[in-house]
Formats: sequence, structure tokens, C-alpha cells
Amino acid sequence: MTDKLYFGTYTKKTSEGIYSADLDTKTGLLSNLALVAKESSPTYLTIDADGHIYSVGAENGQGGIAAFDNTGKLLNHVVEDGAPLCYVAVDEPRNLVYGANYHKGEVIVYKRELDGSLTFSDKDTHTGHGPHANQTSPHVHFSDLTPDKYLITCDLGTDEVTSYDLTDDGKLKKIATYKSTAGAGPRHIVFHPTEKFAYLICELNSTIEVLIYDGVGRFTLFQTISTLPEDFTDFNGTAAIRLSSDGHYLYGSNRGHDSIAVFEIAADGRLALIQIAPTNGLNPRDFNFSSDESLLIAAHQDSDNVTTFTRDKNTGLLSEIQHDFIVPEAVCVFVK
Repeated sequence: MTDKLYFGTYTKKTSEGIYSADLDTKTGLLSNLALVAKESSPTYLTIDADGHIYSVGAENGQGGIAAFDNTGKLLNHVVEDGAPLCYVAVDEPRNLVYGANYHKGEVIVYKRELDGSLTFSDKDTHTGHGPHANQTSPHVHFSDLTPDKYLITCDLGTDEVTSYDLTDDGKLKKIATYKSTAGAGPRHIVFHPTEKFAYLICELNSTIEVLIYDGVGRFTLFQTISTLPEDFTDFNGTAAIRLSSDGHYLYGSNRGHDSIAVFEIAADGRLALIQIAPTNGLNPRDFNFSSDESLLIAAHQDSDNVTTFTRDKNTGLLSEIQHDFIVPEAVCVFVK
């Protein structure tokens, strides 16, 4: 079986935009790197059910989002003054696309038109700051849906997870805010597939906060656990977080320690660290599972290589297959 992988990248050096590659799910080997779409630093992307690609985008010195058809042909940009987004997600039932803007501290909603192009619908600009040097202003890093279909954002700059209700035409209404540990820097969040738990990865203090999800966008802290070995004291910032579909294992990436932390999930939602697997690259900003979750694919921003691992579904543990497939400046991995 072959999975089609898509890579979002920076274009500061040799990358030209969005790339694809084939993943052999039997061997874990990658092949056939191809440029799908030329775009300025499409650092995060997603693909809807019809194959439209939505990525971080820029045009004429302005930043925002880009929409492409299933061949990589540009449909349109929706941009404004300032930096582009850092995260995008699709809401199929509502026909909406969500964006997070790190530098401007904004969550943005776009309407998806019949041809897959986008139009602006609404946005909310966060306010506040945190105690860390990287928290002088809001930095929205994530905007996606809860299991009960509220929109949720992670703000690294204000230590807040904010939930919104939405009208059918994409208008935002703030309903709840969770405050993480001061200076933690919430980055991304995932939800348990069957239980009322969520897992919030915090970039600035390299932890995962285990949250009880009370529904209607509300959270309560249950546990905090580090993603690092106890004796590691150098710089580190966490990045991506993924949860196996059976709800048994959680994974988070470390940038600095350059590894994947593997956790077993107990029946009560509590985490136990069971492995820290080196990724053999610099700055593993994103990773993802193969379609059957037998493999894990980690992309490195600073060393341009992609590492693949086998993932034992019974134990959750990772074993490296290879780390020498080159994708320039890769910072996002999407499995189609």
C-alpha cells in the first residue's frame, strides 16, 4: 500500500513550496519527491475531502492563506497586511476553513466556495501577554475543532486555550477560556477518541498538560508531564502532538533535544513516559502517522531530512527505518 504525503515548507533556502512524496507502508521508505505547488513559505497545510489544498500563503508582500485545487493549481489568496498564518484546518460540515495567525494573535474564519476558493468571514484578535520572553503579545498557534464541534485556539503568547461557538456562516462567539501554567506556551491540542480527555502540548516549558474536557469548550487541569529526560538542561521547544486512534498512545516532538516523546495513556487519561526516540535530524517541527498508523514520519526544518519509524501498535514504541530522505525546509507532514 502507498500513502501520498504532502509537506509544507519554508522557502528561505532551496524549497519552492508544497511537496509530495510516496510512502510505502510495508517498508516505511519514501520516494518520488515532487513539487505540487509553488508558494511562499507554506508552513502548514491541510486538504479537504475534495482534494483542495489550503496552506499558509502570501501575496504581494501581504500574508494570509492560499487555496489550490487537487492538482496544485492556485485558486486564490486571501491576504492582508502583516505576517501569514501558521495553522489551517477544514470544517467540512460547515464548509469553513480556520486559520491561526501567530504574529498578529488572530483566529480567522473563511468560507469555502463551490470551487474550493476562500472568502473572509470573521476573525477575533486576542489580547494579553505572559511572563516568558516570547510572550510579549498574543501568539495564536492552533485553530481547530473540539469533538463537540466548537472552535478552539491555543495561544502561546497568553497561556490560553479559548473556545468559540460558530454560526453556520462562520461568525465567532467566545464562550470559554482555559489558562495553562504561566509561561507554558500552549501550542497544539488533541482529544481522546472516546473519553473526556484532551492533551495540550506546551512549547515554552516542554510539557503536556492533561485536561479533563467538560464539553462546551471547557477544560480542567488533571496532570502535567515533561517531554524531556530528567537530566536534559539545554534549550528545547516542543512542537507537534499526535494521538493514536485507539486512544492508547500519545506522541510529542522535541526541538532542541530532537526527539519524539512517547507516552502510554492510562484508563483515567493519565500519561506515563515510555520512550524518547531520537529523530536523527535538526528541529522535528512536525510528524504524522501513516494511514494505518503502523509508521510515524518526522520532518526536520533545519536539516532537510525526513525520518520514518515503525510504530508497534501493541506497545506504542518507535523503531527507526531511515532518516536520509530529503525534503527541503520541511515543517508540516500531511497524510492523504
